[in-house]
Amino acid sequence: MLATLWLVGLSLPMLWAQKLINCPYKNVCQYALLSGNDVILQCNYPKALWYFSSSLEDKLSLVNSMPDVKVLSGSDLQLSNPKPSQTGLYRCLDDHKARVVEYEIDFQDIALLHITHKDLGQKPMGNESMNLGGKVLVFTRWDPWQHCNRCQKPGERKRLGYCYVEEPLEKPMPCWLYMREEKVTDNRLRPELQIQACQVPCDTATETKQPYFVFDLYQLDKPNNHAPLKCPLASIYRPVHWEVNDNPLTWQDQLSGQEINTVMDLHSGGQHLKVFQPATYRCFVAQELIAQFNPTPSACQLEAEGQAKAQGPWRSRIQPGKADSVLRGLKLLLLIVSVLAVGGFLCKVVFRPACGQKRNQVLLVK
Repeated sequence: MLATLWLVGLSLPMLWAQKLINCPYKNVCQYALLSGNDVILQCNYPKALWYFSSSLEDKLSLVNSMPDVKVLSGSDLQLSNPKPSQTGLYRCLDDHKARVVEYEIDFQDIALLHITHKDLGQKPMGNESMNLGGKVLVFTRWDPWQHCNRCQKPGERKRLGYCYVEEPLEKPMPCWLYMREEKVTDNRLRPELQIQACQVPCDTATETKQPYFVFDLYQLDKPNNHAPLKCPLASIYRPVHWEVNDNPLTWQDQLSGQEINTVMDLHSGGQHLKVFQPATYRCFVAQELIAQFNPTPSACQLEAEGQAKAQGPWRSRIQPGKADSVLRGLKLLLLIVSVLAVGGFLCKVVFRPACGQKRNQVLLVK
């Protein structure tokens, strides 16, 4: 169960949100993946060395110099936010420089993602013949449909498709592993995401009441009046579902152009949600409740609004012959300012974060 990993997630918050890629011992495996979405390449050899060779050149170099790349304990390779330029060969070698496993990875550009919803009548791209130094067939190779993101109630499911090229009598290859240094611009050369409605029964045999994260005091951003929420353990490679005040958010509503107060990030498969008003937001991964968010307006903003309302009706008018009244008024004003100053100090130091800062309070509830 995903939610049982909450304790690990406190120290390694995104490790279990990453797609695990494996390959049989001594083999070379070829994969198409999406840029911008974290993955882990498995090696399973103690103290192994990782080398990388870009698809644009044959030079082999240690991965230590690559940005956002980390060798984990057990010698697995973690790639965070991989770029299309990181397409190439990843080689895991033992202490005798012999191959343990190799991966040919095509990180297809997430910015080019072609998104369709079956229930809106939108269709994926078809096969197309192209001339890439010879006549080839360009097509989409689809992953299996992911599980429905809800059970019992209407939900949605998605599947990912990758650009592939096939020469006559040859094995198909991911597009940018095939083209390598060739720079070809064509609207057909892009990955795909397809979504459709679904409804499935709940699996009562595996249904459990798991702990989940609660992010409280997650303040709305003052200048833009919005808050970006990030669902732990979520990924474009997993079923993700959001609710606001127990009402479901759907891709169909968002893609149909309906006026909504939230925006699910397509390029992360719904891992990120942008919200514009205070409410209770919940995210589910693989039909399990993972986190609840309670965004609130900025404490400083509320404080400023309260002071503006308190001072709005007040006017200072000094009239001749009423010096005592003026003095009493000044004393009263000084007292009010002192109370506000002390109250503001306590608000900032004891109860709330300082202006311009944000704080996430994480509580575990059952």
